[in-house]
Amino acid sequence: MATKISSCKVLSQRNCLHRGATCVGLFNFRGSSAVKIANRLTYCTRTSGVHDLPSSKRRSRGPVMAAKKGTEQDGKYKDTVNLPKTTFGMRANSVVREPELQKLWEDNQVFKRVAERNDGGTFILHDGPPYANGDLHIGHALNKILKDIINKYKLLQNHEVHYIPGWDCHGLPIELKVLQSMNQESRKELTPLKLRAKAAKFAKETVKNQMASFKRYGVWASWEKPYLTLDPAYEAAQIEVFGQMALKEYIYRGRKPVHWSPSSRTALAEAELEYPEGHVSKSIYASFRVVELSSTSYSLLEEFLPDLRLAIWTTTPWTIPANAAVAVNAKLNYSVVELLLPEEAVLVSPSNGKKRFGRILGELKKPYLLVATDLVETLEEKWGVKLLVKRTFLGSDIENCKYSHPIDKRECPVVVGGDYITTESGTGLVHTAPGHGQEDYVTGLKYKLPILSPVDDDGKFTAEAGQFCGLDVLGDGNVAVVNYLDECSSLVIEEPYRHKYPYDWRTKKPTIFRATEQWFASVEGFRQAALDAISKVMWIPAQAENRICTMTVSRSDWCISRQRTWGVPIPVFYHKVSKEPLMNQETINHIKSIVSQKGSDAWWYMTVEELLPESYRDKASEYEKGFDTMDVWFDSGSSWAAVLQKREGLSLPADLYLEGSDQHRGWFQSSLLTSVATRGIAPYSGVITHGFVLDEKGLKMSKSVGNVVDPRIVIEGGKNQKESPAYGADVLRLWVSSVDYTGDMLIGGQILRQMSDIYRKLRGTLRYLLGNLNDWKAENTVSYNDLPMIDRHALFQLETVVKNITESYDKYQFFKIFQTIQRFVIVDLSNFYFDVAKDRLYTGGLTSFTRKSCQTVLAAHLLSIVRVIAPILPHLAEDVWQNLPFQFSNDDGSIAKFVFESSWPALNEQWLAFPDEEVQFWSTFLELRTEVNKVLELARTEKLIGSSLEAKVYIHTPDASLSNRLHEMCEAEIDADSLHHLFITSQAEIISCMEDIPSGKIPYTGEYVVQGSDKKVWIGVSRAQGSKCERCWNYSTQVGSFTEHPTLCPRCYNVVGVQPIPELAAAT
Repeated sequence: MATKISSCKVLSQRNCLHRGATCVGLFNFRGSSAVKIANRLTYCTRTSGVHDLPSSKRRSRGPVMAAKKGTEQDGKYKDTVNLPKTTFGMRANSVVREPELQKLWEDNQVFKRVAERNDGGTFILHDGPPYANGDLHIGHALNKILKDIINKYKLLQNHEVHYIPGWDCHGLPIELKVLQSMNQESRKELTPLKLRAKAAKFAKETVKNQMASFKRYGVWASWEKPYLTLDPAYEAAQIEVFGQMALKEYIYRGRKPVHWSPSSRTALAEAELEYPEGHVSKSIYASFRVVELSSTSYSLLEEFLPDLRLAIWTTTPWTIPANAAVAVNAKLNYSVVELLLPEEAVLVSPSNGKKRFGRILGELKKPYLLVATDLVETLEEKWGVKLLVKRTFLGSDIENCKYSHPIDKRECPVVVGGDYITTESGTGLVHTAPGHGQEDYVTGLKYKLPILSPVDDDGKFTAEAGQFCGLDVLGDGNVAVVNYLDECSSLVIEEPYRHKYPYDWRTKKPTIFRATEQWFASVEGFRQAALDAISKVMWIPAQAENRICTMTVSRSDWCISRQRTWGVPIPVFYHKVSKEPLMNQETINHIKSIVSQKGSDAWWYMTVEELLPESYRDKASEYEKGFDTMDVWFDSGSSWAAVLQKREGLSLPADLYLEGSDQHRGWFQSSLLTSVATRGIAPYSGVITHGFVLDEKGLKMSKSVGNVVDPRIVIEGGKNQKESPAYGADVLRLWVSSVDYTGDMLIGGQILRQMSDIYRKLRGTLRYLLGNLNDWKAENTVSYNDLPMIDRHALFQLETVVKNITESYDKYQFFKIFQTIQRFVIVDLSNFYFDVAKDRLYTGGLTSFTRKSCQTVLAAHLLSIVRVIAPILPHLAEDVWQNLPFQFSNDDGSIAKFVFESSWPALNEQWLAFPDEEVQFWSTFLELRTEVNKVLELARTEKLIGSSLEAKVYIHTPDASLSNRLHEMCEAEIDADSLHHLFITSQAEIISCMEDIPSGKIPYTGEYVVQGSDKKVWIGVSRAQGSKCERCWNYSTQVGSFTEHPTLCPRCYNVVGVQPIPELAAAT
């Protein structure tokens, strides 16, 4: 036959050692010697007959198939075959079984008892509080399961794990939920206290529902004592943090532009914004008439008066009424250009409304316009006109020129702005309204410009805007301003502009920049300290550090006040006449004390006199309390103070924070800023961030699109069980472990089906192990040095895998663990070790050495695998543990009744010390076996043989070392190491010379080239010699040699002699 070179590597050294945790050996039973194995296993009977084993696409293996089909093996030797027995079901029945296991854990307080027992140091994963305003989505499931995998691993590593679940309970989303549930009449009667009571009730009900869902995921936590941001003790701690920052003068009150949501009627933090694609703004080019020149510009520009105008561009025409200056870049070149209309040009605005030409372009006398020199050509093309450059100069030359405001005719200055003025777009001159933009505000402070903001809480113009009063700035007000500018010949062009624009993340409606009186945290005072703290934190992935550094460097002052009712009040009083705030250590401490006992509701129902400390009571009539509440990011950002510093057993900093990547500008940052501002350190030692979950096509999930994956339906199943089967929590957890969470992740029906199939195969593997250990006793343990070489190699593979998996857990690289489990446990073990083990397990004899040695190895695999998968698949691991046919004892002698009462497998140096030359040999042998299987399959396809036991394999190699080793295996005293058993054939022969090959008697051949060399191995296959043994189905020339048992081979004859045939079977 044609020579074939192997491309399949089954459990090769390369697979185990050189591809990391993605494909190496996996689970180890720990204990440094066989003595430990014996000491840890106490036999107990807990078995029942179960004969169906994990199916294989490989060739039939004699008694295994016979036991399934109930044919040949129904004879008198059937009961001498030791088939697997276990109470562990093949089907998970997760809808029923998982809740049973969860109740078992809860009734026995497993998490609490194990955490308190462990003495390997504390581990604190501080929970970022999810928002208590609705059902959980797949992102919540991903987040909580990742945390749970880490916590359960740390438990098995002997850590005292503390995990206090938390919920964010204040803020606008909950307030809106309450308002949406009420009709208009009921809202009119709603007082602040009634609203707060309804909001608190809603939040607590949501917490209860979300908690039940988290528990169903198999997540362990201190559920009986969660932290809620509405708890009085938490609110008091938050006020304490606020007070400390205020006393350090990091908190101040000022009037400056902030993100304002007209739809929510409150200020917003950057983390409360989103920037959807496709927003279209009404952009305009407009001109403002110059009325006065500065001393530095007079000689340059005097000749162009009175027709000289400043050309500006803006995407917010509604801010023109608040214009206070036009800013230029001092270093840029600017030009006066003459506006010339081409003779053939007809400036007619298109009917599609995409562009509108201003009246100024149609006037006979065109003005001179002042623009950035580098933008002249761009503007010519955009405006459809010719711009003739008349004079060029620097931006600094025109500072302090004056122009007439196009609406109210005020004289406003030309000022020098910052580097934000470029020639990338616009005209190079920036319309500046300090009341409606952060950069404008900074420039305004420099020139002491008025901070105008004629817009109310609803986003409508106030009386200060004159003729536009009452109009919506994002709607008809915007249109009215543009029309007015055109009427007064100020508009050059209007056109739509598509760009990213800030929206309120809750109402999904656009926001505005608006100057209001707010409370701010000045980040500038501790920015460098925050950056220093960031550098001392472990960030996963590493690029997360750059991301939060960039955000911290560029962060402006944090607006921490909100104009809402449901939240923690800013503890400040205002003088009724001067409006000066009253807030000092005495007043803050007094309010903190009240809130700790009565909750923040007290701020609304107690009088000013009651809220003020004793020393201020006589002046109570002069003050009124403020009703701004704190930003919810200040709420959650204070959790380190309310939880880590206050709860018993916890401390600062936490070992780990783990949330989505959007929290770089949210919880990670708010926690960092509050902690650094008050304590000088970050509240965390490590931070892990994960991406977002998308559908199978990589699209964002949306109810309208119908691609939402609901974790509840994944676990419990949908109305149509065929379309949405119940997979259980462990399949969902397996998916979490399979993805690289540092980027965006995909999930959907096909992916879940794949996960379910992998889970089912893993369960089958564990069932195989349990079934073949049904009669296992500790005293049957075979010492390591007495084990057959195949068994020692199996333990080396096992130990190598567990070592690599442990490293992956330590690095939080769970997807590598998933890949290893899939490769080693489900594929490699089943394809080789378990495959060849069946013969000695089933037919080798109940008390034979070869069966005991195999069971020694299987026990090691079972106990290692079940503990290593426990953090990811706790229900499966516990189900296996509850079906162990023996008890497991810890090093201290205690019996581990639950899998998490055991410990992480300890490193076994003896198993890892398997000689390098043996590792190399087994790598070569397994590749050779793959080629042998190919030739066997060819012989089967051509009808020479049925099962591989009907075959004899011939091997020839000129490599003396390999040939000698294979010869030794042919003559091995230990049955398990014999060559024909490893090939699962009845006979194997090593041919010294090719001339010795009998001509025409070996019809099928193949060839194997040893990996990394030019050494070739010739392979031949013929039918086996002799007759078929009725009991083991191996062929032997000695079948028929025994009068009492003429249908048995010598091995089976000896086994039956030791293991008598039951009377009933013999009679049959």
